[in-house]
Amino acid sequence: MRMSEGVEWGLHCCVTLAWLEAGTPVPTARLAAQYELPPPYLSKCLQALVRGGILVSSAGKKGGVRLARPPTEISLLDVVLAIEGSDYAFRCNEIRQRGMGSSAPASDFLQPCAIAAAMHEAERGWRKELAKTSLADLASSAPRKAVDSTRHFFAS
Repeated sequence: MRMSEGVEWGLHCCVTLAWLEAGTPVPTARLAAQYELPPPYLSKCLQALVRGGILVSSAGKKGGVRLARPPTEISLLDVVLAIEGSDYAFRCNEIRQRGMGSSAPASDFLQPCAIAAAMHEAERGWRKELAKTSLADLASSAPRKAVDSTRHFFAS
């Protein structure tokens, strides 16, 4: 499975917001400038995070986006699901029922096939790992220089 680039941008923006003063909205254009992205592109990503309850958006001259909850309460999985959706990456189409399987009795297909079971178990595993890591974990593991540089950029 390949996640969209929006997941990476969303995570970077959320970590940036975690480094800044809590509750202070940051204009989307300012976040876009930090990463040298077109504001409309980043806005689309951030709106997915707003819809997912990760960010709160406010309009007006002092508007922008801010984290909806403390960084300790937002997991990487929360961000991924807000941007990518909650569907599993693997979709079993029951192709085993085609061809030679089409002559098998229906009772042969009551249990998921081993391929679908293994793929879903693997996805549950990576989701569990993403759920264990919060934005606060990421924010605190960054080099101090990166945090200071980011704070300076948004203070000016």
